[in-house]
Amino acid sequence: MADAASSAMARETCESADVVSRIVGNRDDIAKIAKCLDIGTAPLAVLCGRGSSGHAGVFLRYLIETRLHLPVSASAPSVITAFRKPLTLRDALFIVISQSGRSPDLVAATQSARASGARTIAIVNTVPSPVADAAEFVIPIEAGPEHSVAATKTVVGSMAAGAELISELADDADLRSALDRLPERLFRAATLDWSKISDDLVRASAVFVASRGLGLGSAREIALKLGEILRLPALGFSAAELQHGPRAAVSTKTPVILMRLMDETAATVDQVAADLSESGAALHLCGGRKSTLPWLGDDDPATDAITMLVPAYRLIERTARAWGFDPDRPPQLSKVTETF
Repeated sequence: MADAASSAMARETCESADVVSRIVGNRDDIAKIAKCLDIGTAPLAVLCGRGSSGHAGVFLRYLIETRLHLPVSASAPSVITAFRKPLTLRDALFIVISQSGRSPDLVAATQSARASGARTIAIVNTVPSPVADAAEFVIPIEAGPEHSVAATKTVVGSMAAGAELISELADDADLRSALDRLPERLFRAATLDWSKISDDLVRASAVFVASRGLGLGSAREIALKLGEILRLPALGFSAAELQHGPRAAVSTKTPVILMRLMDETAATVDQVAADLSESGAALHLCGGRKSTLPWLGDDDPATDAITMLVPAYRLIERTARAWGFDPDRPPQLSKVTETF
């Protein structure tokens, strides 16, 4: 739990459980949206978001493709804003994810998608907002104000809200049940201490964060926070991709944070972990029986991918303060980035 001397980032991370509890409590409203979407006729899904919201979109991609069997494309807003080329998205499922709801490129992309006949849904924290107004349907994150530049509870909320929508579209009782358990697991995850990674971070020239499938979005999100808050070069990779070109850059000076989910990707991650350990890499593994990091024990892979963000956020925030950095105000950054 956050202490009195901690930052807004720490306090907001610890509010994640309450945010998800409210989202789960709004299940009936999300179910009504799902019924209006007529998902059976959608040819594809398009996800739109930048930064941390984009990482939530990577998570949703795997949920949509594995639960709804729809191909997913990541929207490139510059096609609309810079190249001024509208896309043909009739009947597509278009999901835009935004914390502030104010970035002009996300607004333009959503307006264009809706005009072309797509079914547009905004997962957004600020309502009303231009992004929310541009979409046909809105799923509010309702995380409240987020004062730290580094988004935490809104990222967790974005993923949970998207998972709620997919659970209703797929009529997935197991995913609904896992989401019911998620607030309590997030609360407990805030007490997990991953500070053993800090010693390696002090000596690191770069950091690799890896997972696979549903965990890939979280890996990229943690890598972003390492760069944003600790000012360390950090890269988020699929565990499968890490074994290709990036493997040559892994050394004792490049710690690897590896997240293992209990699903069809586990065997690949286990093999990567074994290879890295054998080579002497500074490996930190979360998940499974051989986890080297404190963990709650495996639950549902979809919600575990969300839960693993919380101890990672806590690690990064604590390390920043230990190094004399302000985790709430990274240099050269502002809370709202308005791109076009």
